[in-house]
Amino acid sequence: MARRRRRNQPVTLTPTEVEGMRVVGKFAAGLLKQVEKIIEPGITTEDIDALVHELTEARGAISAPLGYPAGSAHPFPKHCCTSVNHVVCHGIPSARHTLRDGDIINVDVTPTIDGFHGDTSRTFIVGHAEPEVRRLVDDTYESMRLGIAQVKPGGHVGDIGHAIQVFAEGRGHSVVRQFAGHGIGQIFHGPPTISHVGRRGEGEMFVPGMTFTVEPMLNMGDWRCQILGDHWTVVTIDHSLSAQFEHTLTVTETGVEILTLAEGDTFDLSVE
Repeated sequence: MARRRRRNQPVTLTPTEVEGMRVVGKFAAGLLKQVEKIIEPGITTEDIDALVHELTEARGAISAPLGYPAGSAHPFPKHCCTSVNHVVCHGIPSARHTLRDGDIINVDVTPTIDGFHGDTSRTFIVGHAEPEVRRLVDDTYESMRLGIAQVKPGGHVGDIGHAIQVFAEGRGHSVVRQFAGHGIGQIFHGPPTISHVGRRGEGEMFVPGMTFTVEPMLNMGDWRCQILGDHWTVVTIDHSLSAQFEHTLTVTETGVEILTLAEGDTFDLSVE
């Protein structure tokens, strides 16, 4: 789940806290593996939410999005976000929304275990997609990968945004600016703000233990978005398609560790 852009002191975790994040991150990644198995034309976004709820409850975990933020006049009503086609982020699952062949859907999950948050999302293609749609999805993943590959002690937050922006715009996509990655740990959304556009060498410096999400949202058309009347669903202003991928990571003494990888998964940190 993305946050609106803000700035404060970064979230930095101890080795013991990072271990807690590994546990919940692996579980979050496993949730998306299970979601992938049911993605097909004819299911509803409510079916996805029900699966996430069932698996989270069976693990003894909690869905952080449900009722978030506490005390709000408009808390999020479901266990995960399901953002279809021109929905950029924070789409609300519904029994009335049936997936169709050619749709794309981002599923964003954030379980908590022992107070730690594992925030991750993937964009899935439903059935068969046109080549330009598949290109958008593939390029969004690659932009996230290139952004994460910039992370190392002594680097800066702007390095992430610069790498994402240069790649995405070079491929003909636009990068959403209103929403960003965020610090995370025992709080859901904290500093630093991880913008997906930027300049090298600007912003907070990476230090070991700094823990945050990288979650670029790329649009086929205009980068601008608007929030609908439900106070959550964010859509592109021109109804162009939007895709997103997200990982939670922590800065190590020598580089970066992805915390939301499932058992056996790998992640390419090379920079071309």
